Amino acid sequence: MGRVIRSQRKGPGGIFKAVTRLRVGAAKIRPLDYAERNGYIRGIVKEIVHDPGRGAPLAKVQFRDPYRYKKVTQIFVATEGMYTGQFIYCGKKAALTVGNVLPLSSMPEGAIVSNVEEKVGDRGALARTSGNYATVIGHNAEEGKTRIKLPSGAKKVLSSRCRATVGIVAGGGRIDKPLLKAGRAYHKYKAKRNSWPKTRGVAM
Repeated sequence: MGRVIRSQRKGPGGIFKAVTRLRVGAAKIRPLDYAERNGYIRGIVKEIVHDPGRGAPLAKVQFRDPYRYKKVTQIFVATEGMYTGQFIYCGKKAALTVGNVLPLSSMPEGAIVSNVEEKVGDRGALARTSGNYATVIGHNAEEGKTRIKLPSGAKKVLSSRCRATVGIVAGGGRIDKPLLKAGRAYHKYKAKRNSWPKTRGVAM
């Protein structure tokens, strides 16, 4: 017969809400438009910022709106080697340089990419955490598919029209330094979510 353990007797507790007030925003590639499908569009890195609750730094990239006379700021996941004032090119005809956003069909085999789209136009879903990257394994031009290797080691087949950022996500080596004390773990998870401290089941 199973027992009702102490934490179950205590009850479910209140609903936890993560503190998102100070967060910078959702990190996404710019929306897919005519300029990216057929040529390229140029943006400039205005600043690189820390986002509470996220390991990787974010870059604020400013583009000119292709349809209106105004500037639009997008939040990108910063890649290693990115700097303020750097020009970022997005589109089919952009150069293969760190920080640029290209469709997978324009990437050579063995290219190191990050923030890869899973479906065309979803603005980045795979290989987004600090120090992570995916590798382009090969292309199937007839079917319009590209095979990539994910950070977990798994292989995945995506549409060759899916876009990705060239380079490794910045902030690598973050977990190499030990936290050493409970206070640091407390503050780390306070910004992220309610998943600390964890009581071991055998300790009850």
